[in-house]
Amino acid sequence: MTINHPAPLFQLFWFLILASSSITAKADSVDLIIAADYIVTMDDENTVITDGAIAIDKGLIVAIDSRTSIEKAFTARQKIEGKNRVLMPGLINGHTHAAMTLFRGIADDLPLMEWLTKYIFPAEIRFVNPEFVRTGTQLACLEMIKGGTTTFVDMYFHPREIAKVVDKCGMRAVIGAAVIEQESGYTKDFRDAMNKAESFISQWQGKNSRISPAIAAHAAYTISPDNLKFIRQRANKLGVPISIHLSESRAELEIVNKLYGDTSINHLEGIDFFNGPTIGAHVVWPTENEISILVKRKVGAIHNPTSNMKIASGFAPIPEMIAAGVHVGLGTDGAASNNDLDMWDEIRMAAFIHKGRLLDPKTMPAAMVLNIATSGGAKAIGLGDAVGSLTAGRRADLIQISLEATHLVPLYDVISHLAYAVDAQDVQTVIVDGEILMRDRKVLTIDEDEVIRKARVIAAKV
Repeated sequence: MTINHPAPLFQLFWFLILASSSITAKADSVDLIIAADYIVTMDDENTVITDGAIAIDKGLIVAIDSRTSIEKAFTARQKIEGKNRVLMPGLINGHTHAAMTLFRGIADDLPLMEWLTKYIFPAEIRFVNPEFVRTGTQLACLEMIKGGTTTFVDMYFHPREIAKVVDKCGMRAVIGAAVIEQESGYTKDFRDAMNKAESFISQWQGKNSRISPAIAAHAAYTISPDNLKFIRQRANKLGVPISIHLSESRAELEIVNKLYGDTSINHLEGIDFFNGPTIGAHVVWPTENEISILVKRKVGAIHNPTSNMKIASGFAPIPEMIAAGVHVGLGTDGAASNNDLDMWDEIRMAAFIHKGRLLDPKTMPAAMVLNIATSGGAKAIGLGDAVGSLTAGRRADLIQISLEATHLVPLYDVISHLAYAVDAQDVQTVIVDGEILMRDRKVLTIDEDEVIRKARVIAAKV
């Protein structure tokens, strides 16, 4: 049986349905809408949205579109305007020793091994304690937030103190409990180091979604093959990644060759060390065969151009590694060998070094170096599904950059400016997991004056 509705009544019926749907869509409430003249998504297509906005709710990116579309579809409990602003993923610092901000400048212009054995290791034994690590990490997180870094991979002692700082300040971090065979001041020997690392992992694994515990094996030349095998076995059982200094200098290769008759990467491959998630810091001296091993084993390689140049470790073959399929990220290393945690410096260095090394201005173009500082870096440290690009469903880790400074005028290409012209002080707003950590250059989660005061007290003792 067919029912014929009177036309006016039928039309009114559908009008009310459509109006109701429209009201419902408009009423969709989110925690935050943040806008910008340009949104650089760093997705697979390097999409750039002009006059755009992002809707954020419960720590996730809910939608990303034109400003008009977002404001029609959502209401927000809080809004951040975007005139003369750029939105992009937060920067990912793939290799740090955060607490070593308190050793900034104590030993410069030295080769790596002399720097380590005569200055850093002795200073760590004497001065590194929970208070040192807590204050040094606070200072590092303050510096990184102000520079637009939202995620970092750390390798240091007293990892519980590091985790407490990260938990409170709101950043995201892979925190590697340092493991080394020699006495460090924090640990007596390898067994003590492993016990403390596993205790840290058991305490923090799954406790905070922003904190990923890891084991930080120092290097192939400071840990014996049997102990490296043990580290891999325990990491796999506990379900955590390993970070390690890898093929950093010629001196390292000479030591490993003398001890084991091989290069670092080949040596580690021979003991099946890469049989699980691995983040390799530096990777300055891989052979072609070793690059193939990194690809096969899905080892993330973290490029630290400033530190590597300062200690004269050499020039990592980053374009060649990327071309081969290695997941490459970018890092600063510690402030004792850099001497800052400014990822914008690393972005420029990563571009310019390899253009000069290969005599090719097309090498490491702007979009590629931005990639290794964001989405590529996320993949290299094992967080590619969660952060690194601005797409719906990912965690809301993003930064808003001002375009108002004189060094950013005029603007023809926003990607070019981000790679070659933006500085840390241009970062205005930092958001991690949907929470605002800095707004209008004011860090909201760390007492800047108090941290600087405490850092100066400790520095006076050092």
